[in-house]
Amino acid sequence: MSIAVQVAIVMVVLLVLMLAAGVPIGVAIGLSSAVSMICMLPGNVAFATSAQRIFAGSNSFSLIAIPFFILAGNIMNNGGIALRLVNCAKVISGRMPGALAQSNVIANMLFGAISGSGAAAAAAIGSTMGPLEEKEGYDKNYSAAVNIASAPVGMLIPPSNTMIVYSTVAGSVSISALFMAGYVPGIIWGLGIIILATITAKKLGYRGEEKVTPAIVAKTLWQAVPSLLMIVIVIGGILNGVFTATEGSAIAVVYATGLSLFYRSIKLKDIPGIVLDSAKITGTITFMIGLSSIMSWAMAFTGIPDMVAQAVLGVTENKIIIYLLINVILLFVGTFMDPTPAILIFTPIFLPICTSLGMNAVQFGIVLCYNLSVGTITPPVGTILFTGCKVGGVTIESVIRHLLPYFVVIIIGLLLVTYVPVLSLGLPSALGLL
Repeated sequence: MSIAVQVAIVMVVLLVLMLAAGVPIGVAIGLSSAVSMICMLPGNVAFATSAQRIFAGSNSFSLIAIPFFILAGNIMNNGGIALRLVNCAKVISGRMPGALAQSNVIANMLFGAISGSGAAAAAAIGSTMGPLEEKEGYDKNYSAAVNIASAPVGMLIPPSNTMIVYSTVAGSVSISALFMAGYVPGIIWGLGIIILATITAKKLGYRGEEKVTPAIVAKTLWQAVPSLLMIVIVIGGILNGVFTATEGSAIAVVYATGLSLFYRSIKLKDIPGIVLDSAKITGTITFMIGLSSIMSWAMAFTGIPDMVAQAVLGVTENKIIIYLLINVILLFVGTFMDPTPAILIFTPIFLPICTSLGMNAVQFGIVLCYNLSVGTITPPVGTILFTGCKVGGVTIESVIRHLLPYFVVIIIGLLLVTYVPVLSLGLPSALGLL
């Protein structure tokens, strides 16, 4: 067994043991990578290379978009936007059985697209819809399950921070193409939840909303237009080349701040606290990106991606089975690892395999983000699962049973996105982005 293979085994075993022991993921990635570097290189070279990789991994113009989108999402989360989107969603859902649940899904799709955060959507929309659903006699577990299952859609519908991270790691993948590729898969996820929630609502006897007049519909939609306009401005500007994704994220902050101040839902004195909260989240993400860059370099140095590729391709040459195997691995990884470090670690491993089998790098990015989005609503570290349970007033044990049918629907959507390329590549191709 070569030294490189031995070092690779040490790195992987250390990472798994530290994660099992509850060590914070950023620390676990950094320590396991540092040990592998010391095993391969002289001490002074290992430390210098590690420092260089941390800086190089974090020093990306594209990554500047992440803190701005996080800040824009936090401003809108505190700026009274959620209620306007909920009212808009209630009008769209109409008088379907369980209309409030449908409104929850639609509002999560809209708010998630604006904020780029599934956890923020679960908290903002869930806390708004929960009391309304409880008043109508909805079962708490049913309401929480719908909210949790639909919240991750915002990670697929642009702007999406996970796509920005993937674009940086994958190299030459266009952020604009990724953004456009996420729309149809995100809508498929959301529609699947709506259909299942409607079927369940019929069985439980939940009625639809009362009929509203055209005047109320027009007024409600008009009130939501300024919030939804941010998506049009940011995505439209990026697609038309008016500004880059990074510049668009800064414009999103300015627009969100101006809109929230116009609504008088936040005050100038609230902004420092919102900025501080956003800085904490950004610091955590940047910390993980920097440390994951060391691991990516160490994996490339030891040849782990090649070893994994040989192992996977050694099982079968059937690309259908290989894609399925990769999906299973990513779904498993997503249950215990946050999307950002998972993207940084597994993109160099699986992207070459998939592209060698004919999968476009943009489609793989969507498949990767879809898989890891599922992990945010599964135990043991599902951030959206925990957030949704907290705002819904339910326990994880009680809501999991209600979530199981939604997992089936979500996985069906994942298989469609994996094996039907046009679902992710059709829109960016039509816009000339591929």
